[in-house]
Amino acid sequence: MAAALLVVRDRLSVVIVDDEAPAVRRLRRLLEGHPWARCVGEASNAAMALEVCRQQQPDLVLLDVEMPGLDGVGTARRLRALDPAPLIIFVTAFERYAVDAFDVQALDYLVKPVRAERLEQALQRALRARDLGPRRAATLAARLGEKLMAIPLDDIRVLVSEDKYTCVHHLGGQALIEDSLLSLEERFPDRFVRVHRAALVSRAHLRAVYTDDGGHERVEVEQCSVSPEVSRRNLAAVRRLLKS
Repeated sequence: MAAALLVVRDRLSVVIVDDEAPAVRRLRRLLEGHPWARCVGEASNAAMALEVCRQQQPDLVLLDVEMPGLDGVGTARRLRALDPAPLIIFVTAFERYAVDAFDVQALDYLVKPVRAERLEQALQRALRARDLGPRRAATLAARLGEKLMAIPLDDIRVLVSEDKYTCVHHLGGQALIEDSLLSLEERFPDRFVRVHRAALVSRAHLRAVYTDDGGHERVEVEQCSVSPEVSRRNLAAVRRLLKS
């Protein structure tokens, strides 16, 4: 009995996300051919995918790209913010999303119709990645010149809107990303709080509200030299957060 339980525990738990039922059925059938992988849930859109993943905490998500509402790339960004975050393999009929897949740190990229041999390779990669140790922390992808860097969300202290970009103030310095403050606020509502129309602050590192020499309310943020101004509209919410 103990050996059987060990086999079940070591199996790769998988969630399938695709709005086309035939595609879901095909992936499920392919997964059934692998005794060390099991499907623990299915979803047809982003909201369902997030809910299933919160409940099941799968090792891996097989994720379609083109879906109604939030697409697979946007869904992947939200999945990366979960704790623990699942590994992600894109399954799509189009090759043009490969660069986007890299930006959200997808483990692999499968083009439909998925061949059994190709899926097996991808699942083996996922199994090895899972067994290497704790899953990677959720990150934001930022460009520094020609270099693409991954900034752990735990290292981010302040996000400030600057023209067409957002400046990320993190433990390693500063970086620019193209994501808007609104999209970041929607993707990571448990991570950041809006203090001003031009600034978000890490909830976990918000320490105080004070009045500067010019009479403006500002926030003090742990391990950050930047102190964004707090708008009158957001002041009450920020004070409630500090008291909680």
